[in-house]
Amino acid sequence: MNSYAWVLEPDENYEVLNNRHDTGYKYLLSVKRVFVQLLRSFVRQSWVNNIDEDNVENINKSFILNDFKGKEADLLYKIKIDGQEIFFYILMELQSTVDFQMPYRLLQYMVEIWRTLLKDTESKQGKFMARRKEFKLPVIIPCVLYNGSSRWTVSRNFKETLEEVEMFDGSVLDFEYILIDISSYGQNELLEIGNLISAVFYMDQKHLNKEFYARLKDLLNLIKNLSSSDYDLFITWIKNILTKGMNEKETEVIDTILCEKETEQMIYALEGAFQKAKQEGKAEGELNIAKKLIDSNIMSLEQISTVTGLSIDELKKIKSDIE
Repeated sequence: MNSYAWVLEPDENYEVLNNRHDTGYKYLLSVKRVFVQLLRSFVRQSWVNNIDEDNVENINKSFILNDFKGKEADLLYKIKIDGQEIFFYILMELQSTVDFQMPYRLLQYMVEIWRTLLKDTESKQGKFMARRKEFKLPVIIPCVLYNGSSRWTVSRNFKETLEEVEMFDGSVLDFEYILIDISSYGQNELLEIGNLISAVFYMDQKHLNKEFYARLKDLLNLIKNLSSSDYDLFITWIKNILTKGMNEKETEVIDTILCEKETEQMIYALEGAFQKAKQEGKAEGELNIAKKLIDSNIMSLEQISTVTGLSIDELKKIKSDIE
């Protein structure tokens, strides 16, 4: 075991997530206690039980390749376990399709982390540090967090992506990454875990539809029992989901509802606002269709009424406005 601490200089071009509105999984997992919560809840390995949150450090660097910026995010944590420092690298694959070159990409990221570690450490402790007999690179644990709807069918072992490896036995490079596939967890399993990250996974399995609000109601007791800091994180995450594509006025409505202190009232108010917006959107769509049909003069008012659901009197007024 090396007797010195590994060094990683901050990246000046790295955007530190210190804004409440920099939302999503990177926002959540940049909070140390949430990251530890993720490991303890979803990584089934014995060493996780030996993690002390005080010995966990978020490293503010990103190693994402230029081709994948905007499609994924990453986080690097340094963890001290029983006196040994390891690095946990989590890649957030936030796209609907799976990438079968994932093991190779992870290898690229891991090599870049080691390269950066060597460069930063030698600059502080001497360029011959890595040439010493006792020198050893730190362990990097690679992990993929995936929230796509398609089943994850990518090989978990690197050597399985190589051709004709059987004849070379132990001469072939290999590693296995940890996979956290959000869609693979059962509803009851996530509810039983009962913490912030499991609640987020539970909601992330469904998009904005009727079941989204049904699931939010399922989480009512869990949400009520969250600590105030975890509750704020959950509400910020929900806001990010709900307000995508909304204009400023609509976002203000959601903001006001989310400030409601009574959780049950907040959930029902959100559902009501969504249904109202849906009805208004439908009515506006029917109105636009009616205007186009009247203007084209290809159908009678009775036929247009059947298509749009608007009354004859409403259609006569639209026709009068057009004329």
